[in-house]
Amino acid sequence: MYTQPTSATAAKDRLYGQLSASLGRLNRSITRTADLLEELEKELHSMSMFAALDAAKFMAIASGLNTDEDPEGERTADASK
Repeated sequence: MYTQPTSATAAKDRLYGQLSASLGRLNRSITRTADLLEELEKELHSMSMFAALDAAKFMAIASGLNTDEDPEGERTADASK
């Protein structure tokens, strides 16, 4: 003899189905977040490398601009000498 599920059993099954769907979405979101964090880590590393290289170029150019020629034609780093 087959018995019909009670309304409480049907409600429980429906809620477990909703929970399962929510956990699936949560899992996909966590996976996507992990992927984005890995990409962010690579981008931040690239930015730090760029900043270091750009700073080195700036310092090289600035040191070249800070030298003045004295009357004898010699270059000095400090114009007050």
